Amino acid sequence: MSEPKINKDVPHSARVWNYLLGGKDNYPVDREAGDQSMEVLPEVARLARESRQYLNRAVSYLAEEAGVRQFLDIGTGLPTADNTHEVAQRSAPDARIVYVDNDPLVLTYARALLTSAGEGATAYIHADLREPDAILLQAARTLDFERPIALMLMGITEFIPDHEQAFAIVDRLVAALPSGSYLALYATTNVVHGERTDRAIEMWNQAEGTTPMTARSVEQIARFFRGLEPVDPGLVEITRWRPVHPDLTGEPVDGYAGVARKP
Repeated sequence: MSEPKINKDVPHSARVWNYLLGGKDNYPVDREAGDQSMEVLPEVARLARESRQYLNRAVSYLAEEAGVRQFLDIGTGLPTADNTHEVAQRSAPDARIVYVDNDPLVLTYARALLTSAGEGATAYIHADLREPDAILLQAARTLDFERPIALMLMGITEFIPDHEQAFAIVDRLVAALPSGSYLALYATTNVVHGERTDRAIEMWNQAEGTTPMTARSVEQIARFFRGLEPVDPGLVEITRWRPVHPDLTGEPVDGYAGVARKP
């Protein structure tokens, strides 16, 4: 199979997010897209940071309190500090993690940086969220689908604008998980910044070659968790999900997050 090619002429969400997080694994076209977003919605850089912190808190909860030892992280993005496997294996060195993304640059860095603790395992799948069956088939090479798995969908469902298609894909993935598994998800909404968030998304969608995205209502985001048992505090604005320092929680951002258990 030929190596997927990196397109440096079109902004990619993983690389733009890397830029907003202060990373260096991006190209001029990604930085331009990030700057344009921040002109309309300066808070998008804070959303990037807060979403990363939420991921860390969710993985810590799943590994330490829920006892999960397997993670399927779809929409991985570019490696930064405290990736899912690093957070999980800090508490559980035997944790097994499968990352999934569709950016060739992520593939390049995954091979170099996503190394595992000796007792556990880390694997990478180059695939799109729209290919749930292919993802599940390849993930089964590393994960045991007879034991609980945490499905991580961090800021990825908004890149499937069709609501019913997005719900069907998540339902398919959750259906494949055994009882005792978890879904950890955050998604973009517009309930905080309203028209400014809508304008930033519109600008992204108008850029040539980008994958269209959409903001969803809180009710629509809640639909992804249908049939699952919510973990306290339920589906909340991202900075409100089990903050390390509740008294220091800053201004809200346009992202809602939750963790729920499959009965």
